[in-house]
Amino acid sequence: MEQNGYCKIKEACGVFGIYDFSGNDAAPSVYYGLSALQHRGQESCGIAVSDTAGPRGNINFHKGMGLVSEVFKEESLRALHGNLGIGHVRYSTTGAAELSNAQPLVLSYIKGTLALAHNGNLVNADALRDRLAKTGAIFHTTTDSEVIAHCIVRERLHSETVEEAVQKAAGMIRGSYALVIASPRKLIGVRDPLGLKPLCLGRRDNAYLLASESCALQSAGAEFVRDILPGEIVTITREGVSSDCTLCQGKKAHCIFEYIYFARLDSTLDGVDIYDARLRAGAALARSYPADADLVCGVPDSGIPAALGYARASGIPFGSAFYKNSYVGRTFIKPTQEERVSSVRMKLSVLKSAVAGKRLVLVDDSIVRGTTIARLIHMLKEAGARSVHVRISSPPFLYPCYFGTDVPSHQQLIASSHSAEEIRAITGADSLAYMKLEDLSYMADGLPLCRACFDGQYPMEVPK
Repeated sequence: MEQNGYCKIKEACGVFGIYDFSGNDAAPSVYYGLSALQHRGQESCGIAVSDTAGPRGNINFHKGMGLVSEVFKEESLRALHGNLGIGHVRYSTTGAAELSNAQPLVLSYIKGTLALAHNGNLVNADALRDRLAKTGAIFHTTTDSEVIAHCIVRERLHSETVEEAVQKAAGMIRGSYALVIASPRKLIGVRDPLGLKPLCLGRRDNAYLLASESCALQSAGAEFVRDILPGEIVTITREGVSSDCTLCQGKKAHCIFEYIYFARLDSTLDGVDIYDARLRAGAALARSYPADADLVCGVPDSGIPAALGYARASGIPFGSAFYKNSYVGRTFIKPTQEERVSSVRMKLSVLKSAVAGKRLVLVDDSIVRGTTIARLIHMLKEAGARSVHVRISSPPFLYPCYFGTDVPSHQQLIASSHSAEEIRAITGADSLAYMKLEDLSYMADGLPLCRACFDGQYPMEVPK
């Protein structure tokens, strides 16, 4: 994946929630959960907590710009008292990267207080925002997440319970969403009816947890219970967990990029082990596009599991071609080509003794602009590689995503204007092949998928 200072397909966010019936403070567990979800967003983060034994409407929160470890220090965590908590890590797809858009969003209204964290992207946010604004809603952010919060608050005014209001609001919004919602006495999780965004349930002693990925449950010391069903609303109260499947439907479309790149290797999403999925991707590439080579290597870190799968299926030895410098600070998208090249050299260096005189298969999960893979090929050949055969464990990016995956514009997608042979020539690869569309289902173990960024077949109507 082209990333950090160069180019990276980015996810929207990660969400986490916990209700500890024993009364223990939730903030430390949310901190550990968010740290495990840091790969899903690095721009901002936040935690909101409520003491379910305290006065109603009492939700305390802290949020800021940066990584979880940068925003939360011991004193800020210690100040967050409450046994019910939710948290959020953010990468912006809707709304600017600024503190006012950091989540969780906390709203006070006539019936109390509500905190909300959202992963995903709405396709009807503008229409809903206009409708709400015309009836007096005041918006403090530019995110579609605040549209969801206002919809819930508006419905709460004439609903008996907050979960009823959430259900009505969920029936109004369209797009992708995984929500964790805290009212002063309840923790609620919601997943969009297509299952585009992941959400799961866990348990630890006398506490229930919600998280974008199962790896976050493990980091908080909890056991995975199950995935939240697409369209399901779960409500956690002192009485336990209740489920509302009113919005569940037959059609599902899980985001393929969770399995290609977004999710952490040690997570399981909708019954599919992410590590195994990426091994299968590499194996499918090896079957479809063999190469005469001496060594299979992956672009760290995202290309390595697929490279291992390719090596196992092909019988070609697997090895390392690069050393990754893990101590380079975060560098956001660089404005010039020269700076992108510098970022590649800062992050990765070639292991010359491993590649000199070798015919290589280089595996990565995607090509966006093509600048990074071209630079890596040049570095490998500079170090003495005889040939570099590139294999990509996803099809070419051709279409925009409307559901929270930050795919660049057509002008920035090299595959939208160049054939695979033209990209091969531009990047200097000796051969280049992308995963076949029909192999995506094999990779995701037969799950129904949204793969619109590759084939343009959107699972719902999208903005023109």
